[in-house]
Amino acid sequence: MTHHFTTRQLRFFLTAPSPCPYLPGRHERKVFAHLPLTEGAAINDALTQVGFRRSQNIAYRPACDGCDSCVSARIPVAGYPFSRSERRVLDRNADLTRHLVEAEATVEQFELLRRYLLARHAEGGMADMTWADFVAMVEDTSARTHLIEYRAASKDRGPGDLIACVLVDVLADGLSLVYSFYAPEMAKRSLGSFIILDHVTQAVQADLPYVYLGYWVSGSAKMAYKARFNPVEVLRPTGWTLMAARDRG
Repeated sequence: MTHHFTTRQLRFFLTAPSPCPYLPGRHERKVFAHLPLTEGAAINDALTQVGFRRSQNIAYRPACDGCDSCVSARIPVAGYPFSRSERRVLDRNADLTRHLVEAEATVEQFELLRRYLLARHAEGGMADMTWADFVAMVEDTSARTHLIEYRAASKDRGPGDLIACVLVDVLADGLSLVYSFYAPEMAKRSLGSFIILDHVTQAVQADLPYVYLGYWVSGSAKMAYKARFNPVEVLRPTGWTLMAARDRG
């Protein structure tokens, strides 16, 4: 299976079935392609718009037999009506400072990631991530990408403690949140929601129309939070459409 992008052809491959991490008793398959070094950013743009996600230098999309529960989700940011609870989340984290840094892994980031994974996803596939894995996740890509660090205010004029971090792709039409992690002991801050809401603000400031959230999975408690943002669009066979009230649960 091939698809044309400018002067280059992509080769797509299909993975073998494996247990679905979101819906018990089901199996997942993915179609994927390697992003080329020379046109990786433009191809990542185009593939994201049709439902692919990026992991390192691979773009992938679910291709499961008899199941279409995983759908891409994105927030249209123009005039986004922050709810009362969302404004409270923003206010609760107003003391954090945002730092845009190059996509270069640091030990400080990795230590925060390990704490996050052990507390929140100890049984998940990423729980045994090594330093080399983390470096590859952050640095091995031809896409336009960077890290956003959120730090607590420092008393000694230093950078402050790292509270949250997110790997972000910059697309032609938006910001794509590749992976985020944060201090698990600070649950009251709602840091996962804060990261998304702050990127709505960043997208508006950058004159980009969307924030891409990855996949929303109907029936998965892990992914239910994405339906709380309103408006949010999901990719259906007919194209991007606003999520219906019945899908929000």
